[in-house]
Amino acid sequence: MAGIEEIRAERLKKLSLLKEAGIAPYPNKIPREHSLEEIRANFVDLEKEKKDISIAGRVMAIRGQGAIQFVVLKDGSAQFQAVLKKDTLGDDAMKLFGEVVDLGDFISVTGELFITQRGEESLLVKSWVMGAKSLLPLPEKWHGLQDPEEKFRKRYLDIMFDDELRELFVKKSKFWNAIRSFMLAEGFLEVETPVIETTTGGADAKPFATHHNALDMDVYLRISCGELWQKRLMVAGFEKVFEIGRIFRNEGMSPEHAQDYTQLEFYWAYANHEDGMELVERMYKHVAEVAFGTLEFTIGAYTVDLGKKWERYDYAETIKKFTEVDIAIASIEEIESALKRLKVEYDKKGWNRVRAIDTLWKYCRKKLGGPGFLVNIPVAMSPLAKLSKDGKTVEQFQPIIAGSEVGKGYSELNDPIDQAERFQAQQDMRDAGDDEAQMFDHDFVEALEHGMPPTCGFGVSERFFAFLANRPIREAQLFPLMRRK
Repeated sequence: MAGIEEIRAERLKKLSLLKEAGIAPYPNKIPREHSLEEIRANFVDLEKEKKDISIAGRVMAIRGQGAIQFVVLKDGSAQFQAVLKKDTLGDDAMKLFGEVVDLGDFISVTGELFITQRGEESLLVKSWVMGAKSLLPLPEKWHGLQDPEEKFRKRYLDIMFDDELRELFVKKSKFWNAIRSFMLAEGFLEVETPVIETTTGGADAKPFATHHNALDMDVYLRISCGELWQKRLMVAGFEKVFEIGRIFRNEGMSPEHAQDYTQLEFYWAYANHEDGMELVERMYKHVAEVAFGTLEFTIGAYTVDLGKKWERYDYAETIKKFTEVDIAIASIEEIESALKRLKVEYDKKGWNRVRAIDTLWKYCRKKLGGPGFLVNIPVAMSPLAKLSKDGKTVEQFQPIIAGSEVGKGYSELNDPIDQAERFQAQQDMRDAGDDEAQMFDHDFVEALEHGMPPTCGFGVSERFFAFLANRPIREAQLFPLMRRK
């Protein structure tokens, strides 16, 4: 079998033949009156008109030779067969087609619709033009790309041959459009907040750092979708705002974690965490129905029905149930002993009691299929949420589906003194080596001192979509980050 370079050299010769024949190999437009999907849907009516029509697409198959050839075109909407006959097309046009057209080329064909003797809807070609000459061959059509890394690097080829993958990204578009339309219907205003920040906030994550040349200062790519900015808008007097945007986290890769991804965050004045849970449950059901057409999903080893009653999972009680550890009184040494007994591996960089408890929780969450909400999280675990009446936990909620959190919300902390103290505790952890702890944002505390109304905030990322699609998050991204070759 010829190598890639040999095939490319042969196709370059065909490119020269096209130019010699006075045919532009890469014209700026080609005849196309209908998509192939439209042709299939309206074939009977269009055929009755007995008029010439033009269609276009990529050549996916060529069979036959000599006086008749059958060509399968694909345009992204559907496939359709074009039939070339020498006595209809003419000797010169037929000959040139055979000399220069390869699988992968884009062409336009014009002619009449008809049904072949085998009963296949087709177009009898009277003329053709080149749309774009391909210089590299397509993957073997029955198998497409096989190497997993190559599938990510050449996603355009993978999608071309994998209709299920193509449909995945159609669903993903519906997913985000459903969220946007839901939020707008609920009276939320869509806003845009900075992606480049001098102080990161709104999450526990390691940021990407860079340098701003014009201002000669170090800056960060945001790790949340404008949480502290959107809460400033609550101070400003907006009642309901949301943003759907890209966020960036310089942390580990896993089936559930990516370094840059899309997230929704909303902030709702005069509402609390209970209001948020009611809204989020309705939103999740709406999005699932719109994007997937169902509320029932198989996600890994879990079967999840979003239509059933959503549970409430108490943080401390759940940990005690599955690990026998009472986090209210357990020392870090006792937690480490439990982790060893449970055979849980963990990274001790930046290790502290908060990280130890969080590691215990991550072991426990895999036992919960959901749907439900994690509630009553200890105050040390959440520096931006409002204290509960018990003074030990916060008014936070996290949707739990298929053993993982897919979103986080809370009654926002609007006490500037309490917020400053929690920021300081986070900064102390950061100074001690925990590079995922939050920075002290003095400007945000100043904004709170002007007064922010009671507010519910919530965020969910595209990981929720990946879960519903039962795919690792990288597979649910069009172009995931890859190491350079």
